[in-house]
Amino acid sequence: MSSQRSPARPPRIGLALAGGGPLGAIYEIGALCALEDSIEGLDLRRCESFIGVSAGGFIAAGLANGLSPRELCAAFIENSGPEQDRFHPELMLRPAWEEYAQRLQQLPSLLGQALFQSLLQGRSVLAAFERLGRALPTGLLSGEALARQLHELFQRPGRSDDFRQLGKRLVLVATDLDSGEAVPFGMPGHDHVPISRAVQASAALPGLFPPVDIDGRHYVDGALKKTIHASVLLEEGLDLLICLNPLVPYAAGHQHSRIPRLVDGGLPLVLSQTLRSLIHSRLELGLKRYTLSHPQTDILLFQPDPQDAEMFMANTLSYSRRRHLAEHAFQSTRQHLRARSPSLVAQLERHGLRLHEGRLRDDSRRLVGRAGSPAAARTEAALGRLHDCLDQLEERLKP
Repeated sequence: MSSQRSPARPPRIGLALAGGGPLGAIYEIGALCALEDSIEGLDLRRCESFIGVSAGGFIAAGLANGLSPRELCAAFIENSGPEQDRFHPELMLRPAWEEYAQRLQQLPSLLGQALFQSLLQGRSVLAAFERLGRALPTGLLSGEALARQLHELFQRPGRSDDFRQLGKRLVLVATDLDSGEAVPFGMPGHDHVPISRAVQASAALPGLFPPVDIDGRHYVDGALKKTIHASVLLEEGLDLLICLNPLVPYAAGHQHSRIPRLVDGGLPLVLSQTLRSLIHSRLELGLKRYTLSHPQTDILLFQPDPQDAEMFMANTLSYSRRRHLAEHAFQSTRQHLRARSPSLVAQLERHGLRLHEGRLRDDSRRLVGRAGSPAAARTEAALGRLHDCLDQLEERLKP
């Protein structure tokens, strides 16, 4: 049970964001927009601390730098807002040419060694040519362009690419490739690394992106060790921890299932289900430990419904349907809030927050404009402000 907080002290709220590739970032942006829209008093930019893993690190770094979920949506989903803040997804698809060149340079020497061992030392051809595996690239795509764009984004007035200048706790977790240990960039001893570089390291999925060299050590995706790493924040003391996890195993075979049997979808669906099951099982174990070790903290988890075929079937690396998927995440999170309303009300009230029942009942609320044009976006924003004014008026007129 959570301890009662002094009314004079503002709530200490933390935000923990798991990974999940571009799809994970899209889901988290949509869900975070729904939470801010539906919970009165919640400003996610003002959280006391943030922790992000992989794609979640990108979102956490933006929020800690004062970008609201709606601004992240404009930059990452709708490609609108200030030109200098817009995110260009094609940067994530650039081949790792430097990695390819470095590996190719090693090929003649490795080939010579393999021939020498096979022809002159009598080793088997297969054993000798195993050395050629060293010439294979450690990643297909480069994360350097992402780091450069984030550096420029965080260098703008009012923002910082330096953990120590944020004025709030931001932790981005990566995995040390040579030791297998999780490294919390942003914590003392690891806070000299630029935020943009830490985001790149935390999201360096092995095989897709090369390991990131920081101070002579090589780092890969932070999700290799844990799904969320929330204990880093809980140990500093929080009243409320909000967790988002984009990847959950799909519950196939239910009455309205679009996919009766996952095996019929072939290897891609089998691998996707396997990855999601591993991620989710670790998350469940972690949350159980957090509940026992930090009973004074309320922990709220938001994630897709296990029967949500829309999120399961979406390509984890796809940007092409990001507007549709962000809207889907926004609406599904609103549905979850409505369904969980009875239990959430008391938890939120302990921290000076409350569900905005009027907005949750309003089926016309949307995240992105229907037409996707600037005029449609302005109309949507104006309608949103009108709804807010009417909601406030309704509250004031209540007896």
